[in-house]
Amino acid sequence: MRCTLMHKKIPVAQITLDDDTCSVSSIDEIYAPAHFPMGIAAGNRAALNDWWRGRAIPASRDGIRDALEELSVSSTEQLLDKCFGLSLSDQYWICPEGSGLAWENVNFFDNDFSDDVGNILFGKGSSGDEISLMSPDNTSDGWLKKKWTIIDGKRCLLKGGSGATRQEPYNEVLASAVMRRLGIPHVSYGITMQEEYPYSVCEDFITPDTELISAYYIMQTIKKPNHLSVYQHFLVCCEELGIPGVPDFLDRMITLDYLIVNEDRHLNNFGAIRNAETLSFTGMAPIYDNGTSMWFSSPTSLIRANSPKLPSKPFKTTHTEQIKLVQSFDWLDLSALEGIEEEFYEILKDSVFIEEPRRNVLCRGLNTRIKLLSEEVRQHSHFIHNMAISNRQNDIQRDIAYSGDSEEDLEI
Repeated sequence: MRCTLMHKKIPVAQITLDDDTCSVSSIDEIYAPAHFPMGIAAGNRAALNDWWRGRAIPASRDGIRDALEELSVSSTEQLLDKCFGLSLSDQYWICPEGSGLAWENVNFFDNDFSDDVGNILFGKGSSGDEISLMSPDNTSDGWLKKKWTIIDGKRCLLKGGSGATRQEPYNEVLASAVMRRLGIPHVSYGITMQEEYPYSVCEDFITPDTELISAYYIMQTIKKPNHLSVYQHFLVCCEELGIPGVPDFLDRMITLDYLIVNEDRHLNNFGAIRNAETLSFTGMAPIYDNGTSMWFSSPTSLIRANSPKLPSKPFKTTHTEQIKLVQSFDWLDLSALEGIEEEFYEILKDSVFIEEPRRNVLCRGLNTRIKLLSEEVRQHSHFIHNMAISNRQNDIQRDIAYSGDSEEDLEI
C-alpha cells in the first residue's frame, strides 16, 4: 500500500507498506525531513519501520491473543493501518494514496471514536455485529489492559492492574497525591471500577497542537559517547534540542520515584512536549505512569522499604544510586507530606484485592521512604552530585520495559 506519512497536515514522506506485514518496505520520496519522527534520520527505512511497528500494541499486552482473535486479525501491527496509525500521543498518521483523507476529519482529538476495540481489549466483547477498528487503542503501548474513552468530551485513558492485588491503579492515585502536595507538575489520576475491577483514569495531556516525544527518542538524536553517563547524555540531548527546565524536572522525577519505589521509569515513561507544527519544545511533560511502584508485584512478606538495592530506572540500577543524581533539594518541603501515610491507607481501603495486613505494610513502607529521603536531603552536597553524574558505574545498560513476565520484558 502506497501512502503518505503525515505530521498533522504536513506531508513528510511517500512510503510503501507491505500488505501482509504492515511494515515499511520502502521510503519512496521525502518531502519534509525536519518532520521525520524525532531521533530517526530522514531516509532510514529500518529505523522508520521500527518506529512504525513500535506504535502497535505490544505482544505482551494482557489478553491480547484473545482480543486479536475476536478482532479477526493475526497481529497487532495489522491494526495500525486500520486507524491510519493515528494516536492520542502525537500527530503522525498515514494517508493512503488516493484516499483524499484530511487531518480534520480523522484525528482522534476532534473526532469521536468507537469503544469496540477498547471493550474487546478489556474482554467485554463488541457492542454490535460490525466492529469498528477506527480507534486510538490500536496505538496504545504498555503491557497492562488499557483503553481510551471519551468522558464528558475529554479523552481519557483507563488502565488496569495486575496480579492478585491489582495495586497499580491505587499507586497512581498515591503518586498524584504526593506530587500535588510537593507542587510537582503531574498528570492527575483517579480510580474507576469496571465489572468489579479497578482501573486508573486520567485525561490526555496532549492537545491537537502538541505531541509527546519520549526520552528514548530524545536520546536517539545524538550518539552517546562512551565517557558520558546515561544521565549526562540525556541532559546533552535536551540542551541541543532546546528543551527548557530539564534538570529541575529530573530532580523532581527522581525524588518521586525514590519515595514511591518506582521500578519501571523506562525511557518511554517520561518525555518532553513539542509543538507539532513549529517543532519547538515547550518543556518536559508532566509526570505520568507511576503504577509500577510501592512493591506492586512483591509478596507482602518480601517488602523491605530500607533495602539499598531497590531497583530503579532510567539512569541507575538502584534508587540508592539514582537519588544522588539530584542537583538540588531546595524545592522540596517534606513537611508537606505530613499525613500522607493515612491518606494512602484511605486510598487502599477502597480495594477488595489489598487486604489490611498488606495495607499496613505499604503505609509503613511509605513512611520509611520519607525518612530515608529526609536523610538523603540532609547529606546532600554538590560534591556528591558531581561525583554521581559522571560515574558510569551502575548505569542502566539496556532500557527494558516491565512486561508482567521477567522472561518477556521488552527492550525499548
